[in-house]
Order: sequence, then structure tokens, then C-alpha cells
Amino acid sequence: MATADLFSQPTMTAQEFIGKWRATRFGERQASQAWFLDLLRVVGHPDPATFNDPDKFTFEKPVLGGFADAYLEGKFVWEFKRNERQLDTGFDQLLRYQVYLKTPPLLVVSSFQTIRIQTNFRGKETQVHQIPIVELGDPVQLRKLQDVFFDPGALEPQRTVEEVTQETALLFGRIVEAMEQSNGSVDSERLARYLNQVVFCLYAEDAGLLPEGVFTAIIARYSTRPAMFNRSVSSLFDEMADGGLFGLEEILHFNGDLFNQSDTVELSAGALQVLSADTDKNWSDIEPSIFGTLFEGALDASKRAQLGAHYTGADDIMLVIEPVIMRPLRLEWEATQLAALEMIDMGARDDALKLVQSFRGRLASVRVLDPACGSGNFLYIALRSLLDLEKEVIDFTIGQNWPATQPTVKPDQMLGIEISPYAAELARTALWIGYIQWNQANGFGYTPRPILTPLNNIQQVDAILAYDADGNPTEPEWPEADFIVGNPPFLGHVPFREQLGDDYVNAVYELYGERIPNSSDICCYWFEKARAQIEAGKSKRAGLLATQSIRSEYSRSVLERIKDSGDIFHVVSDKEWRSGDYGTASVHISIICFDDGTEASRALDGAYTIDINANLTKGPDLTQAKRLKENAGISFIGIIRVGPFEITREVAEDMLAQPNVHGKPNSDVIKRWMIGRDINQTNRDMWIIDFGVDMSEEDAALYEAPFEHVLANVKPTRINNRMRRRAEMWWLHGSPAPRMREALAGLPRYIGTSLTSQHRMFKFIDGDILPDATVTVFGRDDDFFFGILQSRVHTLWAEGVGSQLREAESALRYTPTTCFETFPFPTPEDEQREAIATAASRLNELRENWLDPKDMLGAPVLSDNQLRKRTLTNLYNQNPTWLRDAHAKLDAAVIDAYGWTQDLTEEEILDRLLALNLERAVQEENDDSTENESQE
Repeated sequence: MATADLFSQPTMTAQEFIGKWRATRFGERQASQAWFLDLLRVVGHPDPATFNDPDKFTFEKPVLGGFADAYLEGKFVWEFKRNERQLDTGFDQLLRYQVYLKTPPLLVVSSFQTIRIQTNFRGKETQVHQIPIVELGDPVQLRKLQDVFFDPGALEPQRTVEEVTQETALLFGRIVEAMEQSNGSVDSERLARYLNQVVFCLYAEDAGLLPEGVFTAIIARYSTRPAMFNRSVSSLFDEMADGGLFGLEEILHFNGDLFNQSDTVELSAGALQVLSADTDKNWSDIEPSIFGTLFEGALDASKRAQLGAHYTGADDIMLVIEPVIMRPLRLEWEATQLAALEMIDMGARDDALKLVQSFRGRLASVRVLDPACGSGNFLYIALRSLLDLEKEVIDFTIGQNWPATQPTVKPDQMLGIEISPYAAELARTALWIGYIQWNQANGFGYTPRPILTPLNNIQQVDAILAYDADGNPTEPEWPEADFIVGNPPFLGHVPFREQLGDDYVNAVYELYGERIPNSSDICCYWFEKARAQIEAGKSKRAGLLATQSIRSEYSRSVLERIKDSGDIFHVVSDKEWRSGDYGTASVHISIICFDDGTEASRALDGAYTIDINANLTKGPDLTQAKRLKENAGISFIGIIRVGPFEITREVAEDMLAQPNVHGKPNSDVIKRWMIGRDINQTNRDMWIIDFGVDMSEEDAALYEAPFEHVLANVKPTRINNRMRRRAEMWWLHGSPAPRMREALAGLPRYIGTSLTSQHRMFKFIDGDILPDATVTVFGRDDDFFFGILQSRVHTLWAEGVGSQLREAESALRYTPTTCFETFPFPTPEDEQREAIATAASRLNELRENWLDPKDMLGAPVLSDNQLRKRTLTNLYNQNPTWLRDAHAKLDAAVIDAYGWTQDLTEEEILDRLLALNLERAVQEENDDSTENESQE
């Protein structure tokens, strides 16, 4: 049904309405409802009495702290003022009222002569429609007014605030590009600060802090005259620094370090054209939670191409802010509110008021530190959350008819550490924009003078390394704060050294010593600093992000230290995290919240638990597991190439057919080669050149074709390698894995599994295939051993003690030391051993038949395209009945070999395996001690 079909027949024309009210002398109280009823007659909408539902459509709708002049549920809340000068005040009232009225999509203020409609759709940009009543005869304006009553969705803006912010960042990216094209080299830091000032001016103009149109008028007037534009903007900045006159316009006092120096950059003609072509958007809709990240990317050429594709949104940041900061503060407020109500019931209203005011003072004293604050998105969300809670307190105050005041939470409660000077500047700007936005959006207006104050609480320093007066490495002093939150940088120990250099890394290693193993991810240093702050009583709670690798054997030590001095109370163990800081790919991270052990509640992935282990699991603490000597020398990872040694089958066949001067075949050094993906997915049938573990260059050169290939393709990539052996012995693999080769020697087949995999699948591999480092191999070829590895008992253990990766496909990692060498095998009777071997052999047979089915004569029955879809990953994703049955028989046989009952839960199985591991570890230690004593 069309919207127009919903209208009742108008009983007053627009012209009649205009004639009646154009020159009225009535005041607001005397005639506002009569005016509104006439307006309803013009648009053909029932009046509140006819509507007959005062909860949904009424005059004087009661709200906390006052009454809304008119309210229509799901459509609008309306405030009436006597004249146009009071419309802004009326709008501030609506902003305070709307939250109690289900946040209607339209906020309307009017006088007798003007109707102002502001859209209020969640997540969408703001649009304002102004209708002078003398224009009600215009069909476009009349239809707009009809939409207010019948179809507010017709006024919904198309763009989201995120899109507006992205467009803003892209605009400034184009300005930078134009500057680079015209000037060649640009002082990026100086330009960045200047553009930061420009952004704030455009925001301040639309937010009503600068006179309407003052900055955009400069852009319009001097869009083709860069020198004049620069002079005019510089003059404006001078007045904003202290307040004054700019032409005939009064400029408020801004200051706050943002305008304390008028160091403008003369924009090129092209850059100015870009700016002038796109100034009509509502800059007050900038979203501070993503503004800094996007704007920073706009000025970084390496990130500009993917701008807007990846950023951390407010909902994700709240996964840290909520459990660390807001939950304890809300509990405090609930207790305060309850106690205040009890005092009021007892007649002690003054005491109740003091109690509530004391809690507001508590909120105003909260300090939040982000020690890797970047452009401030975590700090802004923390500030906004504290303000939201204070508004609840203010609402309670109003409800008790106590005097209400402006919010007392301020941006300078947000403390930041950031090494990039520009990111630190952006963090300050984002905080101020967000703070002003919040005040205006919640009806408090914004009247402080100066408008900005210096945010020296954002420090531009290195968070983990400083130097004393003598040049010695020292730990930077972090400011004291109630809460520590943030997203420290993620770098494994290899890229850590590559990106930051030997001197920096060596200084960090020397400074932190044994507290943080040298192979840890760089984020661990932020965890250790936060832990130390809490242990020293300088902070109470912390919530930081880390990649999945923090569960690994070396990085995990920082979590063990956290549990030694306090505890982990809240964890999201695996969360996809999208951010421009990590290029085009997302990462899988863990959110880890910890304190001094005071917090009584523990939550892991949304479920309450008694305890959270250092590897971010619940149940048995498998981090206690010891490596067992009985499993040593069996499992290894494959060779690490370090250079393009791999070749295709076609190249390999060509080399294999060529003779050599010493009469030996190239098959000595041309081998089939496999990576982890070849196990789980379609085998790519790749080959590799392999000169073994110690062949000399002279001997390798006798294999002419393979050597020439390595000489041309590998040597250029190796001769400058930082590791001396790899540079000097460039024809050999970077790590040729001699111990693995020894363990696999003579085996017709061996067992392998992909180092990383979502499903833990083991497979027999032909003995002549050389495995890559992405394959974990086992120097065994028997079905019994294969059956134990592929059983649920073992894969459960591997999942529990293994680690997850940071890549987008967050897979489980299976390493020999953590997953295999800690695993306690059963000690079965012969019949039990045979049962496991039989079940394992049958499972393997069925899987191989599915992967490559043959007819009765042994010929393939599927096309190449069909075979490519037959992979172990696809098989385990489908998990057909026959596969489940085969695994069930194997699992039952393995459980029986341990002497356990078949009804054990997964947690009970892990409990027993851990006990068995620790028992054997103690026995091995005792055996070693006895042996040493006998030798002495």
C-alpha cells in the first residue's frame, strides 16, 4: 500500500495553516498544542484523542526530568519552542529525552514559524530538514512533513557513519596524493598535523563550535588560490588559539595544543581542488572509534590502497573494555544505587546524595591506560563507556529531583603511550571529537572555555624500551592507572628482529632477561609490563590482545607469570580480528584479561569456569605436562629450504634424464617433496633439489643440471643471509634436518601430519618423499603407532597442548616437542595392540579407497576434476557415517589399551593423560638419578 493511501483526508489546507499562524502573537504555552493539531489536519493524521492510545501518541509525554511536548511511538519525539532562537535548546532536550522513548527515528523541534527535523537512525549519518511553515504549500516540503507522521523510513539516510568516516579519510588520502604529485617530497609529519587541524575545523563548524560556514567559506573563496587560502587559514588558527575575531565572526577560544602554533602547510592547487570538491558532508558524523585508524592509513601510502577494508570496530573493542573496566564499575554503581535507595527510604536523602556524588567522583578519578594506543580507538571507547555510565548516575539524580550537573568524566582520564608522533596526535583529536560528540548527542551541549585543553596524558614514547643518561637500556615507567587495555603490536621473534634491527632487539632481550624468553612474540613485553604494574599495585586490571601464538611453549611463559602473581579472569580464546595494521588479512587473536587474583568470577569463551589455564583452556592444566624421554628421537619437522629449491615434475623429469660427468644419476639429488598442504589437500606432485646435509660445493657441482638451477635461483637469495652457514653453504637447504633423515632411513613408509591443520589427520607417506618443515613426521611405519596417533585420545591431547596460529584460517599447530613428546602412550597387551593395529589399518584402507577409488582392475574411476575434490580436509568436513564408525572402533580399542572405561568424558581423558604423563616423568627422573648414582 502506498504511503499516500494511509493519509486521512486533510481538513485544513497548507495555505489556510500558513494564513492562520504566520503572524501569531501567542506564546508557547498558550497555543503550541492548537498549532500542532492544525498541523495534523494539514497532513491528514488523527489527533492524539482520536488515536486513543496515550502510550503511543500523546502530548506531554512524561520522561525522566521532564515532558516531551509530543510523541508518536516509532516515529518521532517533538519539542515546541516560541521562536527560532530557542530551537537549539529544544533539540538538546530531545537528545536527553529520546533514550527513554525507544530512540525514535526522528527528532523534531519547531516554533510557530519553523519545523526542524533531524534524523536519528542508529548507525546512519545525520541529516537535518528545515521547513519554514510558509513553504508548506510546496509539495516537496509537504510530503516531507507527511513522512514524519506516516513513513519516517523515507527520510532515512543511505550512508552509515562508518562510510562517512571512510569517505573522509579517503578524501584526505587524495589530498596527500595530490601534494606528493606536485611537490615530490612532503614533510609528512608536518602535513599530517596540519590536515588534523583542518579535519577538526570542518568538524567544529558542523558541530556549532565555529561560526556556521566560516571554514567552508574560506575553502570556497580561495579554492584556486593556494597562497591566499593558506594566509586565511593561518589567520583563523591564530584566533582559535586564544579566541578573537575573524572578520566579523567571533571565534571561541580553542587552544588545547591543537591550535597553539599556526604552522600551516600551503596546499597545492590540486590538493585544494580535492578539498573544495567535497566539503558538503556532515563532518560532525565522523565516527571516532575508527577515525584515527582510517585517517592514519590515508596518510600512509603503503596502507592507502586498502583504506576502509579493515578496521577495528567499537563492538570488538568492547570485548576488552566491558570485562576489564565497565563490569566492576557497574557492580559498584548497582551497590551504590541500592544503598542510596535504602537511605532515601529511611529519610536520609542528604546522605544518599553524598553517596551518589561520591560515586560520580569515583568515575571522574578513573584512569585508563592504553600502552600501545595508536590513534586512540580503545581510549575513545573507554571514555564513551564511562560517560554512558555517568549518564545513568545523572539520570538517577534527576529522578530524585536532585540538582543535575554536566558530566564530570573528562578526556584527560585516558592515558596513552604511542611511539608514533602522528598517531599520538590523532589519538588526542579522536578523544576530543568523541567527547564533544557524546556531550552534544546526549543533550548536554558543549560550553567549556577553552573548548580544548592539552592532552598531555598521551605520551609519545617507546612503551618497552628506554635509555638512561649513560645510554644503558632501561624499562620505561608507565603511568599509574586503574585499568590497562589495548592492542599491542604482534611480531614473532624473527620479524621482530627483521623490522626493528639487531641493536633494538638485543637491548630488549638484555633488559627483560629470563622474564620473557627471546623467542616470544613482541606483544608479550606489554603483557609483562602490565602484569608488573598490577603486582606493584600501580594498576588493578588489564585486558590485552595477543595472537594465538601466546599459547605456544615460549610465549606462554608470560601467562604463567601472570597466574603466579595474580590470575586470568576473562578470555576470548579465538576471535577473528580485522585491522588495517595487519594488511589485507585478518588475524585470529586471543583477548586476555587479568588482575591480582581479586576477581572471583572466571569466564572462558562466554562460559563460566572455576579456573583458566595458562594455555587459555579450562579443565586439566596441560601446561604442566613434561616431555618424556620414551618419546624422544621419533618425531621431527621436515627440512627448511631457505630458497627456491622446489621444482615441478616436468623440470624434475627433464633433469632426471640428463647424464653427469661423474656417471652418477641426478636421482641422487632429485626427490619427491611434500608440504603440509599436500597431506590435507590435493597433492601437487612437486619435487625438490636436495644435496643432503653436508655435500661439498665441488661434489654438488658434478650434478650439473640441478646445481645450475640452484646456482641461478637459490644462491642470489642466500649469499647475504644473516646466518653464516646459510650464506656460505647456499647449495644446501637452510636446515637439512639430519636427525629426521636418520630416523626415516630405510623405512618404506613413514607417518606424517600437517604442522598446521583444522582437523588433526595423520597419513602414511612413501619413504622416498622428502618432507618440508610444514610436515611433522614420525619415524615409524606400523599400524599400531598410526592408530594411537589418529585416535581421539591423542588428538584431544594434541589440541590441548598445541597452539593456534594468527592467520585468517586459525589452525591448530602440531609440534613434536609439545604435542608428541609429552604424550603418554598406553602399554597394551598383545591382543590390545593387535586390535588397535587392525582398526587403524581398516581406517587407513577406507580413507585411501575414498581418496582415489579404483575399479576391479585397479583403474581410476574418477576424473581429475573429481579427484581434486577428494581431499582429507573435505572428507573430515563431510564426516560420513563409515568414517565415524571406523574412528569409533579405533577409539574404543585405544581406550581399552589404557584400561579405561568407554564412557569417559573428554575432560576425564585429559585428566588421566596428564596424571600418566607426570607419573612417567617422575619415574624417568628417578631412573636417571639411580643411574647417576650407580655410575658414581
